[in-house]
Amino acid sequence: MTDLNKALATQLDNIVKRTGKPLSELAAIMKASGLTKHGELVTMLKKTLGMGHGDANTLVHTVRQSEDANKEGPRVSSPDEALNSLYTGPKAVLRPIHDKLLEAMRHFGEFEEAPKKTYISYRRKKQFTMIGPATNSQVEVGLNMKGVAATGRLRELPPGQMCQYKVRLGEASEVDSELIDWIRTAYEAAG
Repeated sequence: MTDLNKALATQLDNIVKRTGKPLSELAAIMKASGLTKHGELVTMLKKTLGMGHGDANTLVHTVRQSEDANKEGPRVSSPDEALNSLYTGPKAVLRPIHDKLLEAMRHFGEFEEAPKKTYISYRRKKQFTMIGPATNSQVEVGLNMKGVAATGRLRELPPGQMCQYKVRLGEASEVDSELIDWIRTAYEAAG
């Protein structure tokens, strides 16, 4: 079992202990709510069961992943397939930005690529960045790091978001050493 799998198993065990409910019952509560959006389910779990954001988010993700595995065929079978899916139609012109970021990140060391519906999460022990098309003309890079001064380019996000900072890019030429240094800072903090 990888360290990430062990960490997830430990977090799920702790969720069961804290709520006093098995995962199957928690999944049933989610289903019975009638809610379908990830954020709505997270909010519901936080309000009705008093869960913290991290636990609620992990539970929703795990239950949905399990449900998806029980459906016919996986949503996305590989990170490359996810990239192809994210960058189609008018967003296809943005793919070189993501590719250039990924090429630079591969020099940092090992990390996990976790495709989501609208972005790809890059993780070590925890997520350090998320990258995906924000619009038809911009890629958004979310960064998890602390103690970095925001700039006109590096925007600090309000507490409670999936990331602490974000940067938007419209061209591959905007992938420069400054941005790569911010991603490296986030990468190192996630180890």
